[in-house]
Amino acid sequence: MTRPHLTNRNLLLAHRQRGAKSASAPFLHVEAQLELQERLEEVNRSFTAPAIITGHPELWANFFPAAKIAPDTEILDLQPGAHDIIVHAMALHWADDPVGQIIQCRQALKEDGLFVAVCFGEQTLTELRTCLAQAETKVRGGIAPRVAPMAELRDLGALLQRSGLAMPVADISSRQIEYRHLNTLVSDLRAMGETNALASRDPIPLTKRIWSIVDAIYSTQFAGANAPYRASFDLIFLTGWAPADSQPKPLRPGSATTRLADALGVPELDPTLKPKNDADP
Repeated sequence: MTRPHLTNRNLLLAHRQRGAKSASAPFLHVEAQLELQERLEEVNRSFTAPAIITGHPELWANFFPAAKIAPDTEILDLQPGAHDIIVHAMALHWADDPVGQIIQCRQALKEDGLFVAVCFGEQTLTELRTCLAQAETKVRGGIAPRVAPMAELRDLGALLQRSGLAMPVADISSRQIEYRHLNTLVSDLRAMGETNALASRDPIPLTKRIWSIVDAIYSTQFAGANAPYRASFDLIFLTGWAPADSQPKPLRPGSATTRLADALGVPELDPTLKPKNDADP
């Protein structure tokens, strides 16, 4: 059975190539790099064989000196056990098989190697999604897929566990960007190659009438504090380690040698005693 595709890869590639030529600054990629760098500084380890998976090599090639740059294709161009760190950069939200991407990265890591990823998630562009749905329903009586579905934090965290990575961690960094013009938001999305590349997208472009309704709804329902339009972006960060014998292991249930009451410095209660109700004599 053929798995349905989320993404039209040819269209996504065309959008990314157009974005690479844009004069607009892809500022969210810059912010993602800064936050990733802060997380890596906390790891306090030197990496000598890095790899970066990205659809934006012009933006990420210098994140690690001498890193292998590989596109986010379905089959990743990585050799087993070749890297001590792999960065999956701003592409996982377009993957048809995100857990497959993470598993391939784990297999390409050396023992105790680090996997890190950053991608859009959760509430990204929720305002635009809502306005498009309302406007198309009003004009056409239904909606078409316009904004890619975004994974929730807990779902991506579960993918880390399914992939077999040790000590998985998933966290989110949210921000709201204010715009004076809706077209500026669209220009930013084009500069990042993040416009509609869904396989199920409606090939018929939105009419000026629908866009004018979108504009009116947006500025009415989702105005910012200092500008008429507010756009949400969630960056989800994932980390996990290739398993190694040197890593800390959880204790087996019942193997503890210290009582919790002793650690807390409180008397241990008799578990056979029934709690007293205030109404009891």
